[in-house]
Amino acid sequence: MMPARKRFYPFNAEQTVNLLSEFGPLVTMFVVNAFYGINTGTWALIITTGMAIAVMFYMFHRPPVFPLIASSVTIIFGALTLVTKDPMWVQIKVTIFNALFGVFLISGLWLKQNFFKYVFEKTFHYTDEGWNKFTWSFALFFFLTALANEYVRRTFHDDQLYQFFGHEMNGVNVWILFKVAIVLPVSGFYAWLLSRFMQKYRLPDPAHES
Repeated sequence: MMPARKRFYPFNAEQTVNLLSEFGPLVTMFVVNAFYGINTGTWALIITTGMAIAVMFYMFHRPPVFPLIASSVTIIFGALTLVTKDPMWVQIKVTIFNALFGVFLISGLWLKQNFFKYVFEKTFHYTDEGWNKFTWSFALFFFLTALANEYVRRTFHDDQLYQFFGHEMNGVNVWILFKVAIVLPVSGFYAWLLSRFMQKYRLPDPAHES
C-alpha cells in the first residue's frame, strides 16, 4: 500500500532536486533583478544554475540528462543576454527550448525511440503503452508552455511598467513572476497528476520480483 506521504508528494529525491534546479535559479533571478537590474539578475541566474548542476552531480554521481541539457541552454542564453544587454534572450530561451524539445519527443516516438523510457527506465517501470502516453502528454505540455511563454514575452515589454498586486513591474519581472507564480505550481501539479495517472501502467519493481 502506498505510504501517506507518497499519496500527496509522489516525487523522490532526484525528482525534487530536478524541480529545484529548474526553478530555484529563476526565483533567485526574480529577487536580484528586482533590486539590482537585469544584468545582475542574469549573473545570479547563471551562477545558481551552475550551482544546481554541481549539486546534481554531487548527489547522484552521474549527469542528470534532462536538467543538465536545460541548465546548459539556460547558461548559453543567459550569456547572450549579458553580451547583448537584451533580456529577450533569457525569455525566448524557454519558447525555443520547450518547442524544440516537444518536437524531439514526438519525433522519437515516430522513430520508435522513447526518450523518457531511455532516460528513466532504471528509476520507473512502466509498460510501453504507459511510456508512450507519458511522452505524448509531456510533449503537448511543452508546446503549451512554449506558447504561453511567448504570449507573456510579447505582451509585457521590458521598457514599460505594469501594475501587479500594488507594485510596478517591468516586462522582465512580469515574465519571471509568471514563471515562478504560475508555471512552477502548474508544472508541479501536472507532474503530480501524471504520476497518479501512470500508476495503472506500472510494472513490478524488478528488485522485488520473486
